[in-house]
Amino acid sequence: MKIAGFDIGGANTDLAVVDFDDQGNITGIKADFEYFPMWLKNNELGDALLRLLGDDLKDIDAVGICMTAELVDAYKTKREGVIDIAKKSKESFPVPVGFIGINGVLSFEELVERPDEVAAANWIATSKIAAEIEENCIMIDTGSTTTDIIPIKNGSECAKGRSDLERLKTGELVYSATLRTNLAAIVDKVPLGDEWVRVSSELFAATADIHTVLGNITEEDYSCSTCDGAGKSKEECMRRISRVICGDMDMLSESDIEKIAAYIYKRQAEKVAEALLEVSERENITKVVTTGLGMGIFGAKAAEVAGLESTGMDTILKKDECVVAPAVGTALMMRDSLKD
Repeated sequence: MKIAGFDIGGANTDLAVVDFDDQGNITGIKADFEYFPMWLKNNELGDALLRLLGDDLKDIDAVGICMTAELVDAYKTKREGVIDIAKKSKESFPVPVGFIGINGVLSFEELVERPDEVAAANWIATSKIAAEIEENCIMIDTGSTTTDIIPIKNGSECAKGRSDLERLKTGELVYSATLRTNLAAIVDKVPLGDEWVRVSSELFAATADIHTVLGNITEEDYSCSTCDGAGKSKEECMRRISRVICGDMDMLSESDIEKIAAYIYKRQAEKVAEALLEVSERENITKVVTTGLGMGIFGAKAAEVAGLESTGMDTILKKDECVVAPAVGTALMMRDSLKD
């Protein structure tokens, strides 16, 4: 049996095609993703899903969908977004399609009745994998845009928040991540020599720029568009960072910019660690399982800052599979739903 799992995000759409043997065991995983800005291209979603799946379309037995793209401003409400994304997904495939909700897999008809259960529920799928590593842990999944911090007890997620709004209150969601976070949302001042300089609130540079400068990500990892429409080389990233304090490469040295980048990275990790500690102390859980594009950049770093032990999901998945972990988890949940 072959099942395709899609994680349809606001900026990226991820795919995992998972092969299962007759007993339901995983025999292979094919991972892929595409930068697909849903706020601009939501009407082209069906084409994007088919393009990602490619030749595997003829072999799949079912499709699972999880999503966070319902929040993009192409939609007036989350309900409108969930139903539109689900409809386009369902119409794209000639096989059974299920949708990940906070209480399991829903059919399209069930989704229409309960769209709130499906909105931003991709963390449910990822937590299933984390529980295979540690049955009592906190999963940190850092992607391009957000960081999920999900407590797991006795092999089941036990998040207090069930929606993004609720999870922002409980420390289980931090809207800061590897690529797309505005640097001005992380710091209000940065060091320059022996002085501190206030930052501008314009969208001059994003976290992908500082992590490129620091060598935390490769140019291939920099999958989103740049703030100025220019390239993704280290020099171009440094130029964007210089503008955050209304400077340029004539005014600032490479060393100045590297120190600014390192400081912003430190503050970003500390903010994730703050939320992690909130969840850890509330739930009395001290082990952390990290995954996502920022698995080693944020998950492990935040755990270190918080004084907690961490393990990467790459102990059971390949690193490229960890980047699309919600899509992998979605395929697994779809497999289980077909058994029922």
